[in-house]
Amino acid sequence: MSNYIFIETTDPFSSADSNFVADTAIGLRQNGHNVTIFFVQNGVLVLRKAATRSSVSLLVDADIKLLADDFSLRERGILSDELSDGVRPADIGTLADLLIRDDTKALWH
Repeated sequence: MSNYIFIETTDPFSSADSNFVADTAIGLRQNGHNVTIFFVQNGVLVLRKAATRSSVSLLVDADIKLLADDFSLRERGILSDELSDGVRPADIGTLADLLIRDDTKALWH
């Protein structure tokens, strides 16, 4: 079993291929891999409870770990209580720790 980390920088409001990450992450999880998505930059916009076109609930249901860069959240004025259930704020150090784990593959989108 491998560890996969997706670093998501885009949002479905401005990127036509935003479903790529959700679809691929769910497929990997269904095949028994550990999957984390770390949202940064505009990628955090989709994590708001009020966001439309969000696949967050599908990702949570698939048992995928969802982390939101706390700096990106602050830059966009998004408070922790505005995040969808299952999303946890994290700092960039958390991402660094995840990336150095054995048998980890990272994909940047």
